Amino acid sequence: MLLNENFWENKYLTQKTGWDLGEISPPLKAYIDQLTNKELKILIPGGGNSYEAAYLFKKGFKNVFVIDISKVPLQNLQKRIPEFPSEQLIHGNFFDFENSFDLILEQTFFCAINPNLRAKYAIKMKELLLEKGKLVGLFFDTELNNDHPPFGGSKEEYLTYFTPYFNILTMENSYNSIKSRAGEELFFIIQKKK
Repeated sequence: MLLNENFWENKYLTQKTGWDLGEISPPLKAYIDQLTNKELKILIPGGGNSYEAAYLFKKGFKNVFVIDISKVPLQNLQKRIPEFPSEQLIHGNFFDFENSFDLILEQTFFCAINPNLRAKYAIKMKELLLEKGKLVGLFFDTELNNDHPPFGGSKEEYLTYFTPYFNILTMENSYNSIKSRAGEELFFIIQKKK
């Protein structure tokens, strides 16, 4: 399974983006709405069309970075919000990215990577977060596909990847998922261990 740049470019160009809600997901919107520190340095990995980045930017968060392996969604975001700093839209491989962040938001990236990269994902998140930094977002809490994304999983599986590096503050069924994902998502807040 070659989930490379060409694979994802083709998904966007042929508009086979069933994961794309066309707007920020309610759980992430609710989380962002309670943030008060507009200076937070925030990363959205595998950001796609990045409705979260657009929402943050419009709320006054200016240190928002998006990385995606495909250029197309980054260009889409730039067209929607021309004033979004282009240097904060990074075309590249998340696993090769080097930087430091206060907060990383997860929305469909984890379920899009090959499941054999999940342990590496947890380690990379630890590396990218500053001390006491948080990884916040949604994971699927259901079995999905075995041969193509999105890939599902379970809370028990996810805990095996993250508990060595993170304190689990919250990892519970999302009460405010969109209707089509109701009962199938975990909302989580995990914080990097010292």
